[in-house]
Amino acid sequence: MTPRVKALLQLALLYRCWEKAAPSDPGLGQVAATVERVWQNPDHAGLLTLDPRYARAFQLIYGALAPAGLAGGPHRAALARVEDDGFLTPRGKSPYLHLETRYYADLAGVGHRLHSYRELYEASLLARHGDGRPVAGLDVCDVTHTVFYLSDFGFRDPGLTGEDLERARRTVCRLTDHRVDRGDWDLVGKLVLAQYCLGIDPLRTPSGAAGLSMLAEVQSSGGAIPGRSATDRADAAATAVEFFRVAYQATLVTALAAVIVSRGHAAGRPAGGVVTEERSPAVREAL
Repeated sequence: MTPRVKALLQLALLYRCWEKAAPSDPGLGQVAATVERVWQNPDHAGLLTLDPRYARAFQLIYGALAPAGLAGGPHRAALARVEDDGFLTPRGKSPYLHLETRYYADLAGVGHRLHSYRELYEASLLARHGDGRPVAGLDVCDVTHTVFYLSDFGFRDPGLTGEDLERARRTVCRLTDHRVDRGDWDLVGKLVLAQYCLGIDPLRTPSGAAGLSMLAEVQSSGGAIPGRSATDRADAAATAVEFFRVAYQATLVTALAAVIVSRGHAAGRPAGGVVTEERSPAVREAL
């Protein structure tokens, strides 16, 4: 899987969430045109299968993120292959892959035999990590993507209540603190968004506010985050291709968090039932 292919899948996810959060935003046009062009290109579909270990998972994501209204295209054949070969069953899947598969299968509208979201949450790393245990060794991607899939990236209630919800919030906030201290830009962007998806306003938590401030500080005038972390950033002499390889991940994650946190979904309510507040110009700039 090349960085370009991964970046295009992530761009399609950004487009989906951006369109849901701010459907009248004039900035959507260019992104929509890029995604639609790529999704109709058979060469792009072929690149998804270069690594057999991830071929079916990426084909499912590709099919699920096809732009709405795209009647035909290579994504249809990709989804048919995923349905036909037994990938949409629990067979051999880790809790994380199982949950990811369930989320994108539902998004694609394909039939499956996967477990319920409640069962998948209970098997997740997030559910099994008890209070008081160190967070330094936690897999941030596993934790945050569990929250994203349960909450549809903040567009629905994650289905957690009581102590489950409070423990998840504490874990994510502690992880945010830890990763801010380490200067992990990419992971902080994910954790800020995960706070929002759990019904927290990250602008009002010390860890969330610190994370957003850090991202705003390192963001270039063109909007790019120049690497995955303070220790893994593009060299000043990097070519455009070299810069893209280092910067695309954190840039797209930050853009995704910015779109969802600053705008909320179209009805103005983030996950957890907290009403989205109108942001000041200064806050919107930071986001």
